[in-house]
Amino acid sequence: MVQEKQKGNVVAIIMMILLFGMISFVTNLAAPMGTVLKTQFHVENFLGTLGVFANFIAYAVMGIPGGLLLQKYGYKKTALIAVAVGFTGVGVQCLSGVAGSFVIYLLGAFIAGFSMCLLNIVVNPMLNTLGGLGNKGNQLIQIGGSFNSLCGTAVPMLVGILVGDITKANITNVYPVMFIALAVFALVFIGLNLVRIPEPHLVAASKEKSKYSPLSFRHFILGAVGIFVYVGVEVGIPDVLNKFLVDPNGLKIDATIAGFVAGTYWFMMLIGRLVGAAVGAKVSSKSMLSVASIIGLVLVILAIFAPTGNQVNLPVLMKDELGALSLGFALVPVNAMYLVLVGLCTSVMWGGIFNLAVEGLGKYTAKASGFFMVLVCGGGILPLLQNKIADLSSYMTSYWVVIAGLAYLLFYALAGSKNVNKDIPVA
Repeated sequence: MVQEKQKGNVVAIIMMILLFGMISFVTNLAAPMGTVLKTQFHVENFLGTLGVFANFIAYAVMGIPGGLLLQKYGYKKTALIAVAVGFTGVGVQCLSGVAGSFVIYLLGAFIAGFSMCLLNIVVNPMLNTLGGLGNKGNQLIQIGGSFNSLCGTAVPMLVGILVGDITKANITNVYPVMFIALAVFALVFIGLNLVRIPEPHLVAASKEKSKYSPLSFRHFILGAVGIFVYVGVEVGIPDVLNKFLVDPNGLKIDATIAGFVAGTYWFMMLIGRLVGAAVGAKVSSKSMLSVASIIGLVLVILAIFAPTGNQVNLPVLMKDELGALSLGFALVPVNAMYLVLVGLCTSVMWGGIFNLAVEGLGKYTAKASGFFMVLVCGGGILPLLQNKIADLSSYMTSYWVVIAGLAYLLFYALAGSKNVNKDIPVA
């Protein structure tokens, strides 16, 4: 009996990790697509980022209903619904290429955002619970996050390869990436139907209503705000970096090279999450988040004040005159190097914030995940603000938004994460 349970847990963990990758693959498509939209429809950075905004604002709409859906139907059914919605969202984005419509693309991004929200609601509490909560739960989230980063790394690189000349960018250029997403959604849907997923939080409906909720816990509220800030920081850094590099009025760096540089940020997140997974059982979430925030602050400050004329060689994927791809080194501003390295810091933040925010919530954990997802909309709002500042001032000035975000996360790690509501019954 114990062996069967352990085997079921392993299968469940594998499926959740696969879904973690799906979240990143579809979500990370929105940022490089912003550059494509900006070129194809001749709009400013602010409007080009509306795809990212549409994707993430869906979290604000679906977060709480998604948490209720999880409570009522459990992990498997919620995940199946999420995958079906994701297939629909990416399908609509494909149609936008045929129609040549900016509005249809935004609708597809919005629908896809519903899917990503639901998947996040399923994956995070599931991995945390299967890991036994605490440091072990954080460790499992970091492992899932590593696969998430691997998928996230590939997307901007693939888009950069497919687009090539940014002055001729079109939605249809990116069809191969969208087709990959559609295929993976279809395979995961079939796979989920064939496996048994444990339902640790699926309980019979109770007529008894509690006067408490996740919002009764101060450390959860501050943690939810932390997720709003964190996702905005995580998405905004590579999004603005990519636009900074390819700007036809600025550096004019080839889209393939720029995409590879932006993708290296996600690769740094992969490395950071692998390290986080290795030490997660020994290092507390509080310590991990504190150190990551401090180092991140230093790197972004260096990026803001470093002269853009100072250049360094970074390994990138390049195209020769015949269009053949090869690995090589390209000179990029040192600012880009500092921002890419921030990926090492942001890599471990999600798991740390989530773990600290739900610690001690007990029976309120499933509903808390829904509230948590509402605040993921920060991934659409803060980059939108950052891009507006870039339009009005400069790309590097916009990174003061990131500075403010990292400062808040440091505060949360050091003080805001303390549970001061231990008198609330959670059993």
